[in-house]
Amino acid sequence: MNEGLKWYVVHTYSGYENKVKTNLEKIIENRGLGDRITDIRIPTEVVVESDGGKEKEVESKIFPSYVLVKMVMTDETWHVVRNIRGVTGFVGPGSKPVPLTDEETAAYIQEEPLKVTASAFAVGDTVNIVDGVFRGYSGKLTRIDEETGEVTVVVSTVGRDIPVNLDRKLVEKAAD
Repeated sequence: MNEGLKWYVVHTYSGYENKVKTNLEKIIENRGLGDRITDIRIPTEVVVESDGGKEKEVESKIFPSYVLVKMVMTDETWHVVRNIRGVTGFVGPGSKPVPLTDEETAAYIQEEPLKVTASAFAVGDTVNIVDGVFRGYSGKLTRIDEETGEVTVVVSTVGRDIPVNLDRKLVEKAAD
């Protein structure tokens, strides 16, 4: 009975996304609704934050307070989802849920969390080099390549400005 399966956006109280997902999964199993409510997603991204050579991954919700549900919309499934504790309603005008378009579905539904690098730096920042041949030097950040993780820092030494390409882990933002 996969005809009519569409993705819908469900609004939740802040911080209730995981509880709503867990409770909905239990109800689907208990009531045998697995053919009408087939998938529940909380779109997330993994942000790689760098601070002075240390990188840490932080998972965050792309759409806080929203859960995506793939379902056949019937009165029964609407009531099941709508009456879960923490759900405030479906996204759509009035009480009429509107399914995501194919383009929106492709953009928001992914198997793995999106991986994003959050740079603690911006071009023009003064940074300190914390390791390598230029350890102890400071310079002006002139380029950040998020794909390769490489930065270019202009270092002044022996009266000359020298651009130095470094791994982003080797620099930290200088204190203001």
